[in-house]
Order: sequence, then C-alpha cells, then structure tokens
Amino acid sequence: MTITKPKALILDMDGVLWRGDEWLVRPADLFGRLEKAGIRVGLATNNATRTGSYYLDKFTGEGVRLEPWQVVNSGIAAARYLAARFPERGSVIVVGEWGLAKTMAKHGFPQNGGDPIAVVCGMDRQVTYEKIKQAAMAVRAGALFIGTNPDKTFPIPEGLAPGAGSILAAIQAASDVAPTITGKPQPALYEILLEDLGTGPAETLVVGDRLETDIAGGLALGSPTALVLSGVSTRAEAETSEFPPDYIYPDLNALVEAMLT
Repeated sequence: MTITKPKALILDMDGVLWRGDEWLVRPADLFGRLEKAGIRVGLATNNATRTGSYYLDKFTGEGVRLEPWQVVNSGIAAARYLAARFPERGSVIVVGEWGLAKTMAKHGFPQNGGDPIAVVCGMDRQVTYEKIKQAAMAVRAGALFIGTNPDKTFPIPEGLAPGAGSILAAIQAASDVAPTITGKPQPALYEILLEDLGTGPAETLVVGDRLETDIAGGLALGSPTALVLSGVSTRAEAETSEFPPDYIYPDLNALVEAMLT
C-alpha cells in the first residue's frame, strides 16, 4: 500500500506502541528513524490514568527523550476544558485513578470538598458503588459531567478489558445526564499537539487502533488517518465503518516501513 510521507505523525499509544505492559515496537529504533527522516511526532492518548510526566519517564527508560508538549492525554484536555469554563477554578469530584486526580489538581481543580463544579470521570480500576453514587448525585445537583474518553474497552494481552466508557455509562444511567467528552473522538487532543508540531491537519498523519475514537477524531480534524490492527479494531470493521481510515496496516512497524521506503 502506497502511503505519502507526512510532515508529522500523531500516534495513539495503547494498542499502537504497546499493549498492556508489552511494547509492540522498539522505541529507540522507531523514533530514531522518524527523527532521521525529519518527521515530527506527537502522542495523543485517551488514557487519563497516568500523567504526562509518567509517559515521558516511560520513554526515557527506553532511550527516547521527548519534550513535555509531545504527550497529551484526555485528562489534560479535560483540565483545559474546565479552565476555559471556570477561569476562577474550583473543586471537582474525580472518578478515576491517581494520574487524573493529579492532573486536575495541577491545573487548579483539586478534590477538596465543598460544592463541586464538575464531576470528571475516566478509567478507574478501583471504582466502587460509593464513587458512582457520589458522582451521580453531584451531577443531579448541577455539577458539570465531564468524561475524559468514551472507550468502552481497552486492549491488554489477554483481550479487551472494560474501559472508561463502561463507568461513564453507569453514572449517566444514574444521573440521566450524558457526559461532555474531552478526549477522542473530539479533536481537542490533536489540536493541542498541532500548535506545537507546527503543522497543519492535511500534512499530519493520525495513527490509531480504534475506529470510533482515534480515526473518527482524525477525520474530525481533517487529517489523513491510518488504522493499525495491533489493538482494537479489525480490517473487516474498517471496511464497513462510518469512520473509514485512509490506510490500514498490520502494525506501526509496517506503516513506518512503507512510509520511509
């Protein structure tokens, strides 16, 4: 499959660079080839369970040094969305893991009691009935309901595990309010990266493993898109999807090989 060499890549991470704790690429080799080819790289993930600095450290451990701006997740997008709505800041309820709570607090939205201005929900592997109850009651009382991402599942070596979308569905059912999504398929993550990449949508290739988030977000941005089959979505699904990618490759290694040869 012929693919046009872009000026920049925006890569999803889970299902593209790794699956669970298993790397799908050799990071130093991959990023070295892209740098040598003059292709700039940004990383955009719907995973809000970690902070940006966590991901930077993860890459550093593999011999890849990235700038802080190169990594954006849906928690950062949620914090930016709230900062625009509430410049005076305020307390929130976080249904999510330490990375989301830390990101929100860093941007001026701590969990310090009082009347929460918002409920911010992401993936939470320690979710409880009590958390869902408190979140739903706050939303019913008027708090904004923010979902970092709608992913119903995420890929792990054993298969597909429940994702943030599963928890959002429970709070929505209990509150009768649908969440505002700040991550993919909304293009906000991509737009944040484009500012620093210095490229336009048409010259930036968006790469992901999930049609309804990664590829849909790239289409909303106006960028060419590539689906890799190392994560969630299949070729058969892509061929009938309402979010058809421009390119389909078995994995990121195959895509980069086709792009640089």
